[in-house]
Amino acid sequence: MSLVLQIGYALDSISAGQNITDGQTIVSPSGNFELGFFSRGSSKNRYVGIWYKKLSAGRVLWVANRENPLNDSSGVLKLTPQGVLTLLNHNNGIVWSSNVSRPAQNPIAQLFDSANFVIKEGNDNDLGDAIWQSFDHPCDSFLAGMKFGIDRAKGLDRYLTSWKSVDDPSLGDFTYRLDSSGYPQLIVRNRSVVQFRSGPWNGLRFSGFPQLRPNPVYSFGFVFTQNEIYYYFNILNSSVPSMLVLNENGIAQRFSWVDRTHDWILYSSAQTDDCDTYALCGGNGNCNIASSPKCVCLTGFMPKYPSAWEWGLFLKYTKVKLPDTRQSWFNESINLQECEQTCLRNCSCTAYSNLDIRGQGSGCLLWFGDLMDIRQFNENSQDIYIRMAASEVGMCSNPDSSRKTGTRKSTGIIVSTMLSAMLLLGIMVVFMNHGEDLDLPMFDVTTIVNATNNFSEDNKLGEGGFGAVYKGVLRNGQEIAVKRLSENSRQGQDEFKNEVVYIAKLQHRNLVKILGCCIQVDEMMLIYEFLPNRSLDCFIFDREKGVLLDWPRRFTIINGTASGLLYLHRDSRLRIIHRDLKAENILLDNEMNPKISDFGLARSFGGNESEANTKRVVGTYGYMSPEYAIHGLYSIKLDVFSFGVVVLEIVSGQRNRGFNHPDNHSSLPGFAWTLFRDRKPMKLVDPSITSTFNPAEVLRSIHVALLCVQQNPRDRPEMSSVVMMLGSESALPHPKQPGFFSEESVSEASSSSGGKHQQYSANEMTISDVQPR
Repeated sequence: MSLVLQIGYALDSISAGQNITDGQTIVSPSGNFELGFFSRGSSKNRYVGIWYKKLSAGRVLWVANRENPLNDSSGVLKLTPQGVLTLLNHNNGIVWSSNVSRPAQNPIAQLFDSANFVIKEGNDNDLGDAIWQSFDHPCDSFLAGMKFGIDRAKGLDRYLTSWKSVDDPSLGDFTYRLDSSGYPQLIVRNRSVVQFRSGPWNGLRFSGFPQLRPNPVYSFGFVFTQNEIYYYFNILNSSVPSMLVLNENGIAQRFSWVDRTHDWILYSSAQTDDCDTYALCGGNGNCNIASSPKCVCLTGFMPKYPSAWEWGLFLKYTKVKLPDTRQSWFNESINLQECEQTCLRNCSCTAYSNLDIRGQGSGCLLWFGDLMDIRQFNENSQDIYIRMAASEVGMCSNPDSSRKTGTRKSTGIIVSTMLSAMLLLGIMVVFMNHGEDLDLPMFDVTTIVNATNNFSEDNKLGEGGFGAVYKGVLRNGQEIAVKRLSENSRQGQDEFKNEVVYIAKLQHRNLVKILGCCIQVDEMMLIYEFLPNRSLDCFIFDREKGVLLDWPRRFTIINGTASGLLYLHRDSRLRIIHRDLKAENILLDNEMNPKISDFGLARSFGGNESEANTKRVVGTYGYMSPEYAIHGLYSIKLDVFSFGVVVLEIVSGQRNRGFNHPDNHSSLPGFAWTLFRDRKPMKLVDPSITSTFNPAEVLRSIHVALLCVQQNPRDRPEMSSVVMMLGSESALPHPKQPGFFSEESVSEASSSSGGKHQQYSANEMTISDVQPR
């Protein structure tokens, strides 16, 4: 039904003060698109939307009031004099509005031939200066001319959300979004669970879309700059409309219109078979739909002990979808050979590839930890170089050889037995070199087996990099926690020795107490005091349990952890750097007092040492300082950085690892620093503690944390200063920008070549031992 218009009133737009009522529409200049009120199926709900007008199967492309339908035909869409679109019900209540960020002088709302509904200033047709546009707020349809992705300057994140059903345009369970937490890629999620991943852009296409190639229907491209990251497409033939839709089942499908049949046909689908299911084959698996079984392990990927990687080589896999890049790092300015050397220098690097496969290839993309969601293709895909232990190289030609496998198992048993027998001697030598006795009780296996009910699953408290942890009760009734080194432990004997050597002589109320160890043939175990409240992460990252930690308790945990670190850095027998401080390694006793635990990665300094370097970078994503993760440089300032991250997690109740704020902040320190800079620090506070917190203490905790996570280690305070700052009311220096994780040369190289800029937070590129902890 056409719109009744006033004189001088354009068919494709409305001006300030004009309305569109139910039954009226406006039409784009070419007549291709129409905006008005509609219902679907048998539902009486009324929505404002945009649809194809000329096509018989007119498909709804955009819906304004998805979550707030009108229940009758009394709705009115109005443009206010300030340039705000408002949808009103019969009571003049606002059902939906465009919420523009700046007022207009002479606003017009116009429907363009692209299906973009734009609020603009008068006759200004520059969409880059639009006050508001529907293309910035897509629903389930991606149209030609749209930007699918992020605009950091404008604070926009343009992504698709499925309809709940074919006849219900309200928000469904599926989203299709550009994820920029590592090297950018497109991800379909079912609520929070990843369902499908496009793979990274390789200069020609997304590596998981071999079918994405030049065609007569549409062109496409990818833009990656400091302020914008987005995918786009343009129609090559106006007589063949095309669109991409995220359907109600979470499948991203491209449709094209065929005049001959007067219908939409399925042109392509992002998910085509089982191998497109995210991580179908698990970590370090490769999915090949043409094989039976579909899943195979990557040859020689995982050495038992990380030291086996030190002289490792790389195995080339061709025609694959590149692994999940959310835990990756990249550099646009180095070539593939330099990329290989960069990976070799860091034993946590598991694979590398070119960023851009055009021409001879360019750029470098590195992975750390498990390689997730790899699949095999037959065409138009990419090569990746996967790290192997040196001991695996001779087996690549025949990885299934039973003879060689049997030999390796026999050798492993002999070596394991020898290492276990020698380990106690090694520990004793360390103490003898320091002129001290071991003075650590040795438990026999039988005692621990009885205490843990033969390592019953009911006694299992959890599992980590070292192995499983069990609760036990000794004959005298004392409760204990037993860490049992697993056969496939990622930490191994070195970390076991660290735990014994560094913590045996430490005595502090905020450090976990070790009671003894057990080293017998094929068993290696550490016995600790049992702490019933487990670890800090169980509370602060859990909505229900989080309320049990009110602000006074959280502030006590912050101060206690600071006190424990100060003891390690300054007051203990050895100056110890923990190197893996995180919420999971802060245990809580009966009264919620913190106890720092897990010294497997710790290192000690002599009296005159202040900094050391390592080729083996270990730790946990989100807590490692930039100088350590990039250059392997560690000092007490590494622990200070980790402490700052933990404090921000305690205050906010949010985890830094995997942090992704709607305002395009990809790290918790970066988000906190922005709020602090904008004088809005209290927006960081966990809602569960707002009724109990002391504003001055919270603000001071945030301020001190931001000082701890500064980019330059020289700017970070030592723990002695941190303890004093937390306990006083003295003025504090203004924190500098936090430790965004970046390769120093990237920005300079990119800007000089007119290329792309990207900064990384400690959350985005931090790396761990062979598998993330």
